Amino acid sequence: MDKKEEIKRVEIQVFGLVQGVFFRSNTRDFAMKLRVKGTVRNLFDGSVEIIAEGVEEKLNELIAFAKRGPPSAKVYDINVSWEEPQGNLQSFRIVY
Repeated sequence: MDKKEEIKRVEIQVFGLVQGVFFRSNTRDFAMKLRVKGTVRNLFDGSVEIIAEGVEEKLNELIAFAKRGPPSAKVYDINVSWEEPQGNLQSFRIVY
């Protein structure tokens, strides 16, 4: 497999005004366009968690999206953690 096509996994936690502003649905739609697999969910502390697997180039695009969010969001900070891919994700979905 070409190094560029190697599957990676990233976990992103997004902080700011990111709940109640369609962050999850916009993230899902963007991730589906990128053809990455994963989940997005609200956390109890008011942040949003994104877990995604795909090629690094597409995951970097998803990270760039998470840094700005949809128009109504106000992102103050994000934490990005690269992990070993688990291969257990079938699509990209919102977790409630």
